[in-house]
Amino acid sequence: MRAVLRWTAAVGVFAAVASASAYGITGMERTDVPGLATQSDGRWDFPALVRAPLPSGSPAPFAEANEANAHYADLRALLLPAPKGATPDKALNGADGWLPTKDYLAEYAVADDRQELGQTLVDSGLRHIAARGWTTPDGTRTRIYLLQFGTAAVADKLYAGEAVPFSNPKHQVQGDSTSVYDEDFPDRAAVSGVERQVYREQKPYGPEQVREAYVSAGDVFALIVQSRKGGAGAVPFQQTVALQSQLLG
Repeated sequence: MRAVLRWTAAVGVFAAVASASAYGITGMERTDVPGLATQSDGRWDFPALVRAPLPSGSPAPFAEANEANAHYADLRALLLPAPKGATPDKALNGADGWLPTKDYLAEYAVADDRQELGQTLVDSGLRHIAARGWTTPDGTRTRIYLLQFGTAAVADKLYAGEAVPFSNPKHQVQGDSTSVYDEDFPDRAAVSGVERQVYREQKPYGPEQVREAYVSAGDVFALIVQSRKGGAGAVPFQQTVALQSQLLG
């Protein structure tokens, strides 16, 4: 738990530098920084996080001048990069970086859920989906999906429908049949302006354990899924959710 608290405390130290194109890290030990941490406790070595460039004159999503909490940066540039040593999942690249809706819906296990959610996305005016995935040497598979809508209210409504009540998700993802709210996820990993609900598959689970997070950040709804044969580690999942939330915040 001390190790988790060390790196979760670190996620709040990123600050915009110059034209807000990069994060600065000051006054910290190497092992306290998520992207540079040692691997003894399961943390992954992520590259330095870079804030996506904004069009000239456009505010950040949670700036006072941005009452709509819209993300003006390219959604594809808001995806968390894969950690060192991971093998990219090229199937999630899509055409020009945009994932077809049917490929996102394939993450869900039940046909009726896919049909219902697909109609919800149409009715909600889904603009596009950016996705990234990878597999680390220990066999952990990560999938991140960012869905952008016309307004923050629409994204928040989808988030509420998928993750509330928070006891378990509304729709079952592939390989997961017994998800419950993850009460062990550290509160200090929260990012201002970003809502999240996190779940873990409880025993007895099948060949893989699944962990999943639902995130709402302005006009973006995100789904983060990790799975691994024999059990998905809590620390890399917490790290992935926290860092992706930083990029959306």
